[in-house]
Amino acid sequence: MLVLLSPAKNMNFDPVDRDLPKTQPSLIDETRILSKTTRGLTISKIKTMMKINDDLAKLNRERFQAFDAEQPGEKQAAFAFNGEVYRGLDAASLSAEDLDWAQGHLRLLSGMYGTLRPLDGIHPYRLEMGRKLHTRRGESLYDFWGQTIAKDLNAAMDGDADPVILNLASNEYFKSVDRKALKARVITANFKEEKDGQLRALMVYAKKARGMMARWVIENRVTDPADLVKFDSGGYRFEPEGSKDGELLFTRPQPAAAGKKAA
Repeated sequence: MLVLLSPAKNMNFDPVDRDLPKTQPSLIDETRILSKTTRGLTISKIKTMMKINDDLAKLNRERFQAFDAEQPGEKQAAFAFNGEVYRGLDAASLSAEDLDWAQGHLRLLSGMYGTLRPLDGIHPYRLEMGRKLHTRRGESLYDFWGQTIAKDLNAAMDGDADPVILNLASNEYFKSVDRKALKARVITANFKEEKDGQLRALMVYAKKARGMMARWVIENRVTDPADLVKFDSGGYRFEPEGSKDGELLFTRPQPAAAGKKAA
């Protein structure tokens, strides 16, 4: 079973205070091609494309200019991404054995790199998968990556008797996986909070829950999809009534807002 996560917009390139390997992304040749396009983006184009302010557009142009796919990445991907998903994953507290296992069972989708293993070295960048970007392959990153990501995932599952993808990525990123080219069953996990008898999908909690489930899979070495219903991190429980073929629902009581005590 292969677990998929989205990346994060925010990144942290402070040094990792551990002696860990740094591997090369499997689709680095594609990244080299894409980086030639991003290197030519102007501040104005980046600002419009990403819908960000002048300062962020300038920062990201500098990153694209400095991006050198010929050089090893500066930091391992699971440690560089800095958002709710990665707070849930908390790679820094995973053991070396956990991270080694995750290398074969976890993939981080990326607009710049396509797919990443947790210990793949990356450079600073910001390139959301859903943004329009003209390349020789089309008008979007979905056009650029085409079937490449799906084929890379297939290769990672080569030899599995029953290839399965646990999709913990956002819709924006999972759309980059060509389902027609993908040779695996897909199971998507959804997370909702219960308050006043109502279930709601709250993105800030759902993102962290995705990371927590990925961590739970890693720590428990889960390879059988049937075991996913046992997930219980953060107070979540499997909800059979809201689940269906290919989609699993997990719910919990909505946490009290910061500064407030639960009733």
